[in-house]
This record gives sequence, structure tokens and C-alpha cells, in this order.
Amino acid sequence: MTTLKAIQRTGKIRHLGTAEATLRVEWPQQRQHASTTGTAQPLRVVSPQVRVADNSLSLPHANDTSALFMSETIDELNIGAHFLDRLSDDERTRLRELGRRIVVRQGDTVFNQGEHHEGIFIIERGQVRVYYTAPSGREITLAYWTPGHFIGGPEVSGGGTHMWSGVAIDDCEIMLLPSAALQKLLSQIPNFAMALIDGLVAKGKCYSSMAQMLGTRSVIERLAQYLLNLSELYGSPDGDAVIVNRKVTHDQIAAMVGSTRQWVTMMLKRFQAKRIVSIEGGIIRIERIDLLEQILFKE
Repeated sequence: MTTLKAIQRTGKIRHLGTAEATLRVEWPQQRQHASTTGTAQPLRVVSPQVRVADNSLSLPHANDTSALFMSETIDELNIGAHFLDRLSDDERTRLRELGRRIVVRQGDTVFNQGEHHEGIFIIERGQVRVYYTAPSGREITLAYWTPGHFIGGPEVSGGGTHMWSGVAIDDCEIMLLPSAALQKLLSQIPNFAMALIDGLVAKGKCYSSMAQMLGTRSVIERLAQYLLNLSELYGSPDGDAVIVNRKVTHDQIAAMVGSTRQWVTMMLKRFQAKRIVSIEGGIIRIERIDLLEQILFKE
């Protein structure tokens, strides 16, 4: 059952929006991490919007901001952020030498569904939304990935095409590991091979969790779970209620729970009528955590 253990760790309540912008998005900026400056290397263009930065790699521990995907628990949302923890300082230096550091501005793409696969990307700063676009044009969000996670799989050795797309939610610093570099690291550094397996295991758990939610939970149950997860990750207590310190749009909720914006709007209005949640000035207040849990754990 969902608890509120994460709420006690939150800080001040931030006011999130205006009356004209119900549930607008404003993802929090990531904290700057220290990096070691190296010599810039030429960068093969991955996307027209991607810029070259220097060749440093900070490899943050990413404890301040969690990844987010559909899951029945928040306990393992961020385990993939630590897949490089087993590397020594010398091994990290080797990784920096072979990687290429890029900057992707907010709203720009990191990689596109259907593009030729050229390597993986390690997020150093910022958030990246990874999503799949159906032939109809409808999108489903796979996850919001944060510092320490790698994206661009499931291919790691090159060849083939990307199965989904990645877009920067805010300004991102990313380390690109081209396929040739990955091959060298896998053959020369056993610890990196084990680290990459750790990362792939975390990704497998993520997408298995998502598949389980889509296959076994109704859309209203997925919406309830999503709101509970937000309360765990970004909630601040306000009396008996919980204020969610993260703004999301109806479109974003729909893409996460696998529904439409119209359905989300209708259900949120219904939740407000039943006083389960209230939305004022862009602030989501969960008035009745217990009623959301009843949706999930009804007999």
C-alpha cells in the first residue's frame, strides 16, 4: 500500500502556477553538479538541436530528483541512477576519455524514434522524457529519466533504429557514449560490463512495471496510482491534505497513464466533485489519500 514516507522529507511548499493555467508543467531545474574539464572532442551530429560541450563527466548520484514511470511503488524508481557506482576513479576517467559531452536545450530532442542508433546517453543534469509514438500519432510516456540514468537503449552496440524518442524537459547535460566506445569499454573494463548489466536490469524492471500496470490495472486505477506516486515523491503535508509540488498538464498525465487528455480532464473534475483532490491556481491538493487508495485496493 502506498504510504507518505517521502512527504516528511520535503521542504517548503512552492506555489505552482496561476488560475489561468490549471495543471501547467514546470519541471524543477536540476542542481548543478561539479565536473572535471577535459579536452573537447569533435562531435558527430546526433540531432540538429544538440550542442557540443566539453568532455567532462560528473556522474552524479542523483539522489535529489527521482525518475518517474508507472509503478505500483516508488521504492525502485531510481535504482538505475546508480549503475556506474561500481566503477573506480581510473575507470571513470577512461569513460570520460571515450565519451562526448553534449548540451540539449529544453524542448529539443536527444534522439528520435526510427533514427539510426549510434550509442547511449548518460544524463548528467536535467530530465529527459522518453516516449513512444503510435502510427496514429498518439503518445505514451515510458519514463522521465533524471541524472545518473542512461537512455537510448535497448540497443547498446549500435545498429538498428531507436524504438522510441527522448526529449529534454529542461536544459540537459548529457554524456554520449558512441557504439564504438561502448565496445571498447565492454572489452577492456569488466566493471563497466557489469555496470551496464545493472543498468539494463533497472530498465527491464521499469518497463516490466509499466507493462504490468497497463495490463492489470484499469485506467482509473492507473490515474489513482500516478497521483499517489506524485504525493510520495513531491508531496508536502498541509493539515490532512497533501500538496503536490510538481506541475503537470492533462496531456502529460494522459500520456503517462495511457489515456486521453479529455478523459483525464473529466476524471479530475469528478475527483474534485468527490473532494478527493482540489486544483486551485495550478496547485494539486490531494484531500483524501484514503479514497485514492480505495480505488486501488477495493475488494
